[in-house]
Amino acid sequence: MPIINRIAEFHADMTAWRRHLHMHPETAFEEFRTSDYVAGKLREFGVEIHRGLAGTGIVGTIKGARGGGPAIGLRADMDALHIEEKNDFAHRSTVQGKMHACGHDGHMTMLLGAARYLAETRNFAGTVHLIFQPAEENEGGGRKMVEDGLFDLFPLESIYGMHNMPGLDVGKFAVRPGPFMAAFDIFEIRLTGSGTHAASPHLGTDAIVAAAQMVTALQTIASRIVDPLDTVVVSVTQIHAGDTWNVIPEDVVIRGTARAFRPEVQTLVEDTIRRIVAGMAATMNVVASVRYERRYPPTINNATAAEFTTEVAADVFGTANIELDRNPKMAAEDFAFMLNVKPGAYVWLGNGPGEGGCLLHNPRYDFNDEILPFGASYWARLVEMKLSPPA
Repeated sequence: MPIINRIAEFHADMTAWRRHLHMHPETAFEEFRTSDYVAGKLREFGVEIHRGLAGTGIVGTIKGARGGGPAIGLRADMDALHIEEKNDFAHRSTVQGKMHACGHDGHMTMLLGAARYLAETRNFAGTVHLIFQPAEENEGGGRKMVEDGLFDLFPLESIYGMHNMPGLDVGKFAVRPGPFMAAFDIFEIRLTGSGTHAASPHLGTDAIVAAAQMVTALQTIASRIVDPLDTVVVSVTQIHAGDTWNVIPEDVVIRGTARAFRPEVQTLVEDTIRRIVAGMAATMNVVASVRYERRYPPTINNATAAEFTTEVAADVFGTANIELDRNPKMAAEDFAFMLNVKPGAYVWLGNGPGEGGCLLHNPRYDFNDEILPFGASYWARLVEMKLSPPA
């Protein structure tokens, strides 16, 4: 597996960058220190930078030394999660209640490593824009960058993203054309009954019982409403009601998420949730309202771009280490907003066994520094292969 020698030489530097970023996590649209750190590194490497898209976003631009050509984009996410870290190593989070539990510290570092190498060598024809995006977790920073004019300011031919994947061995790479990650929708159901003493339920209208019936009924969407050949997940993740033992509360809030790969299925899920809630509310004599929000579209890889990434991966990892048949995930990714505008592909990079807290969004997760040169080499070779000068 030919990791680029020059990148391997500064593996220790990348590890130090990554651990610094891990120690200082910042969440959605608050990546001020992170943005300053990334911008400082890019300036150090001699990369032209633009700041301010989506607030804390950064775009670094490197022009090749082998003539003119098209422009492409490489994207990394910057934000951390609202999770209290439970690791006890020296580079654990210094910010209470926040940590890089999804590996965005590693994603930034791999793109910075590629930036250092590409700025030194410039062995390509054309332009690469390095996109450091805020607020991937839940808040749609990718959408905001597009709305703020990302592709107007930086016209691109194609765009590429990458995520570490626990459970996929180090040195392995996965991609597939078409749907790769699901749409991310959220719903909120508010129920209002009539509160009463818990010893006299007949004197009130119990919104908790109505909520319990609704939660059960919502499970029929995947099992009985949607075609079994269409993948869908409907998960209730929050129920809020009451604060004492002897009072049946008046109000209940139910929140959850729905995931699917096709807009038609999203519409079916939303319509069915509304129908179930309306029918159950009438049956249980409570007042109900539904808020349904489509947060992220599905992440759909362009077939030509996905095929190209397999060629790049074969160059870096070897053909035997490429997985083309790994199932899509029901998790979501706001890189989808960029893929909705420009052709491109999103890939997974092996982060090692997903055991002992290595799983994403786990309070004991830590990005595997061993894979930093793999990711940086993949980015660098993608640029050199995509922007190779004409023969």
